[in-house]
Amino acid sequence: MHYAPHKAGAKQWASKAWDWVSAWWLVSAPVDFRCGADRLLVYVREVLAREPLDGSAYVFRNRRGTRLKVLVVDAQGVWLSVRRLHQGRFVWPSAGETLWSLGRAQFVWLCAGVDWQRLSAPMPLEKHV
Repeated sequence: MHYAPHKAGAKQWASKAWDWVSAWWLVSAPVDFRCGADRLLVYVREVLAREPLDGSAYVFRNRRGTRLKVLVVDAQGVWLSVRRLHQGRFVWPSAGETLWSLGRAQFVWLCAGVDWQRLSAPMPLEKHV
């Protein structure tokens, strides 16, 4: 049987699997994907100067932008999930801050491989001639 993933499935998974997350943080610099949960927890504390136990999710990407990891700590332990695109790359901020705040809807679009920055931008004002 041939498995053909689609964007709707990714969007549905991302929108329901993480209901309890309090905030989403997108880490702009790529990380070595050989890193496990413990090393990423140290990265959050030491490089980002954040407390990983605050209920937030930290989203990392690999250098090519084809995979992402989501790190979350809850009361029972640590979650580390990996998402891979079969085609294309995840849309990532190009410059600026070390850490970007995402809304839940933006995270859902990111997981689907869609340009979440464009979808969440305010609509341009109409020109009246």
